[in-house]
Amino acid sequence: METTNQSESIESVAKHISDDKPLIRALLLPIKDLRNAKQRLAGVLTPEERFGLAQAMLADTIEAVRGVRRAEKVFVITNYEPAMETAANYGWKILREEQQISESASVDLASRFCVKHGVTALLRLPLDLPLLQPDDIDDLLATECSAPAVVMVPSRDGTGTNAILREPPALFPSHFGPGSFAKHRQEAERLHAKITIIRNQRLEMDVDDESDLRALLLHDLKNTATGKWLEQSGVAARLRSRAIGA
Repeated sequence: METTNQSESIESVAKHISDDKPLIRALLLPIKDLRNAKQRLAGVLTPEERFGLAQAMLADTIEAVRGVRRAEKVFVITNYEPAMETAANYGWKILREEQQISESASVDLASRFCVKHGVTALLRLPLDLPLLQPDDIDDLLATECSAPAVVMVPSRDGTGTNAILREPPALFPSHFGPGSFAKHRQEAERLHAKITIIRNQRLEMDVDDESDLRALLLHDLKNTATGKWLEQSGVAARLRSRAIGA
């Protein structure tokens, strides 16, 4: 992957990318302000704990992305300064947002930008997949498909979209949130795009609510930043204690 240490606005980065070799497949990481992350866990975690958990899961995602071999580029769209600093350290292209409206708006803005600058297929990954491994990402990027096409990994309950690769990147609008998997599938069907659905336990294990946290604790987390944080913060012990007392 090409390296750069610049943080650039969406407009200014274009002149640099236009001089690069043509892109084929790329990754997109939409990163919100982690201080506002994981609101659905408010009933079980304090604001400080939600922030700590989000930081740990982001660290695991970044570690997985660092090991990816099949992506020509990694794009990060965000207005969160710590995320920009991390992305710059790894040479990823930073698309700086003036404001964040929603994840769907961020992804669609970045997707249109990528289309204009040579990306033919774009894989959006969320930041709350603590079990994610580089091979999981490479396998998605290696999926055989030609435009128009979409590759999707559902959430653990089958309703969310934990990963989505669109070829071309702006094939249809994003609908992240409740029921997103069905909405994305309907969009693809409307366009007669080829649809590939992949099931992968690590990719399906996102963390949105208390039941997700409890399910996560059933996995081997010893080599993850998320697992270390859960143990060191006392959250894991607290959840286990609550389960015993229930």
